[in-house]
This record gives sequence, structure tokens and C-alpha cells, in this order.
Amino acid sequence: MTLLTAKALRAGYGPREILTDLDLTVPPGAITAIVGANACGKSTLLRCLARLLRPSSGQVVLDGRVIRKIPTRELARSLGLLPQSPIAPDGITVADLVSHGRHPHQGVLSRWTRADDMAVATALEATRTADLADRDVDALSGGQRQRVWIAMALAQETDILLLDEPTTFLDIAHQVEVLDLLIDLNRRRGTTIAMVLHDLNLAARYADHLVAIRAGRVYAAGTPQDVLTEDMVAAVFGVPCRVMTDPTSGQPMMLPLGRHRSSARTTPGEALP
Repeated sequence: MTLLTAKALRAGYGPREILTDLDLTVPPGAITAIVGANACGKSTLLRCLARLLRPSSGQVVLDGRVIRKIPTRELARSLGLLPQSPIAPDGITVADLVSHGRHPHQGVLSRWTRADDMAVATALEATRTADLADRDVDALSGGQRQRVWIAMALAQETDILLLDEPTTFLDIAHQVEVLDLLIDLNRRRGTTIAMVLHDLNLAARYADHLVAIRAGRVYAAGTPQDVLTEDMVAAVFGVPCRVMTDPTSGQPMMLPLGRHRSSARTTPGEALP
């Protein structure tokens, strides 16, 4: 299986450094969720892993090869990226958008083949979007659009799929639908998935491997049971919490503690401590 790692990664934008000596291994064949507070470097890390952002020092290595030395088309056949809030061209249909995922497999003079048709059809079927093939992407709901974008990434037929906040702006039903889909893809195809998520409980429920980022470095990495702890949440998010077992999944579940609506809340009219 394809192995993706980052070694001593430093990266940022202009004079502002976001990542500082970050080391990371994305376990092959597993689902990795990257979590952390806003502006901690999660999306910057994903951009470096996808070669959209060149680090100021350190390296991203794909199967023993420095990623910046891999030809673009070859890299696109191994690694796919679904960025935050992707924008489709006006008037494009679902089938045409998903077909864009086949571009890395097209040579300068090569024609569309039966293998390309099969890859697109398989991606549409896997994401349950085949019945939407002739519809305009602009006319779809948020959850449908996200499934279509994932279908395009699947049509690319990569070993590794990176997703930057794939559940953002989706209601809870569509969040679960998208994450269930990613589980299916990982289990059926063995696709290595690394995604940035905001919801700690969904991350712990769906990921095999959890990575917590704080101030541009990996604070903790391992199984959800090892990483999602009260100490980690306090250190990374600055929020006191209680961690217990999710009765549905058996994974750890975090309940944040605020000044109000907790078991220690004051009664009306009572003085604050």
C-alpha cells in the first residue's frame, strides 16, 4: 500500500509560519482524521501533503519519493484531493464533473476509453449519484454535491484520498451520510483516507487513526482511544470536557463543559463562585 509521510515540515504563507517541524505518517489502508483548533495548521498540512503548498523546509514523501520530484500526472494517479468548498463550472452536469477525475489518466493524444467509462460509472454507483448524472451540479443539495465531488475523486482511482473538511456546511444527516460513504470506500477498495474534521466525536467514531494538531505541530497521534482524552481536549482546544464511551460505536465521546448547563450550574439568583 502507498505510504505518505511528512518529515520536519515547516510551511506557511509569506512571513507567517504555520507548521513547525511537523512529523506525520498517514497509515496506509486506514482512515485518518486530523483535528485541532481553528488556524492550528490542519488545512495547511493537507495542502502540503497534496503538493499545493511548498514547505519552506522538510519533506513530504510518497512511497520513498520526495513528492515535489514526482511528475504531476503521475502524482495525480496516486493521490487525490477534495478541497474545502470546491466550485464547479457553471452549467456542468454531474457526469461531466465526475469525468474530470479521469484527466490524470489521459495522455496528450489519448482518447476516452471503455476503462474511463467504467471508472466514472463505478464512482457514480459507489456514491449513489448515478441517478443524478444528467442534472446540473448547481441544482443539487449540499449533501448531493459533496457526494458528487467525492465521486469525481473516486474516478481518479488513487490509492490515497485527502479531504479538507468534507462535512462543512452539511446538516447532521448529510454529515453521517458522507462519512458512511468514506467508510464504505475504505473497506471495499482499501483506499487510504486522510481528512480534516471539526467534530471530535464524529472523528473518533469514523477514524481508525486520529491526529491532533496544536500550534503547527502534532500534539498526539494514535487510535481514538489513545488520542481523544480530557487532557488532549484541554491542551489543544482549551476546553474542559468529560470523555466517556459512545454507547453506539464503543469509541470515545467528548462532552464539553461550559459555565452554563452543566451539572454544577447555579440556580437562578444564586451568586457565581
